[in-house]
Amino acid sequence: MIKIFDNLVFSTVLILTAILSAQDFEDLYFGTDSTFEILTWNIEWFPKNGQTTVDYVTAIIQALDVDVLAIQEVDDTDMFDQMLDNLTDYEGYYESAWFAGLAYIYKTEVVEINEIYEIYTTSPYWSPFPRSPMVMDMNFMGQNFIIINNHFKCCGDGYLDLDDSGDEETRRYIASNLLKEYIDTHFSNNNVIVLGDLNDILTDNPENNVFQMILDDPENYLFADMEIAEGPSSGWSYPTWPSHLDHILITNELFDELGNNNSDVQTIKIDEYCDGGWYEYDQNVSDHRPVGLKVEFNAMTAVEYTEGWNLVGLPLIVGDSNYQIQFPESVEGTLYSFNGSYDPEETLIQGNGYWLRFNNAGTTTITGIPVTELSLSLSAGWNLISGISTPLEIGAIIDPDNIIINGTIYGFDSGYVEVDELIPGEGYWVRANNSGNVILLHD
Repeated sequence: MIKIFDNLVFSTVLILTAILSAQDFEDLYFGTDSTFEILTWNIEWFPKNGQTTVDYVTAIIQALDVDVLAIQEVDDTDMFDQMLDNLTDYEGYYESAWFAGLAYIYKTEVVEINEIYEIYTTSPYWSPFPRSPMVMDMNFMGQNFIIINNHFKCCGDGYLDLDDSGDEETRRYIASNLLKEYIDTHFSNNNVIVLGDLNDILTDNPENNVFQMILDDPENYLFADMEIAEGPSSGWSYPTWPSHLDHILITNELFDELGNNNSDVQTIKIDEYCDGGWYEYDQNVSDHRPVGLKVEFNAMTAVEYTEGWNLVGLPLIVGDSNYQIQFPESVEGTLYSFNGSYDPEETLIQGNGYWLRFNNAGTTTITGIPVTELSLSLSAGWNLISGISTPLEIGAIIDPDNIIINGTIYGFDSGYVEVDELIPGEGYWVRANNSGNVILLHD
């Protein structure tokens, strides 16, 4: 009997191993090097199916490659820690005065944590917030963010009864209004993202919509996932009882970035990457799909210039690269590139350097999308170049064929000056002993 049982266990392990190896999620991805990504994910009393769940979730997070995950329903912190140990690029946080399953997972290489704390923790707020909202104050590539992770009260009859303090919809209504009040008071000028399993839909009629006060303030707040909520049920986050319950709310400081080409919001249908479809995902991972926000940032770079001729470059990807749009105080008809001879130009290209003349000293502010990597094609002899969106030390230039001649990178400040770093928005002379490519890369 013991032998039969041992064989059964061994066979089960083989089956599970085969299933997991089949789910390599090689086509599942969401993160990119040039965007900030954050997910909200209710992982249903993690680990739903023990070690199998740990293995699945680990593989999924690695495949998605996002910067921050706001997690709900962590049940076993020991197994959560085990999963974090296997995620070499990530750390996690779940400490709480009254732990109710909220946690963060974040990529340590790009995310700098300033502070994580809870709000609305005292007894008067236990009804609207059975799980205290968890706030993460963090930096990403020089941008500060306030992230607020939530798990609202579930269930109800779909009708908002403000006369009944125990009504589930009323509790969620009060919770959403308290969050708005907190943000309006403390973070009126910050990049704020509120997300989580909010346990209600965005498309209810106004009389029963628990988010109505937020929806009535479109100048300051936007549910980034509204199109998902208004779309077909196939895109919703909670397929078991078809509804869209997991939301991402942003403040107006992020409205413009949401409209950038590489920004995106989507329900990530991990079940479609499982051989067993929804059944396999539901049995081994969660009854919720994650909802992800991807933001391509606008950045601002101040470029100083002197009276007379200056060497300039374009430090960001911009909508209109005409030189008089980006340098409005420049003298018309004075933009010149160099390719063996000087050529007049009208537009600026990332990586190229230019001469440009000004009647007076001043500063221009350029707004656009950061450039973190550039491949520059150099000709033998002198070249005019510019850098990326962050300062780059000369020693960090990737020069696989050693074509740059040592000591020949010069800036211009009323005269030529040898430099030790490339400053965003400035142009430089560089001499190459042969034609070839070099790479500028933000590390």
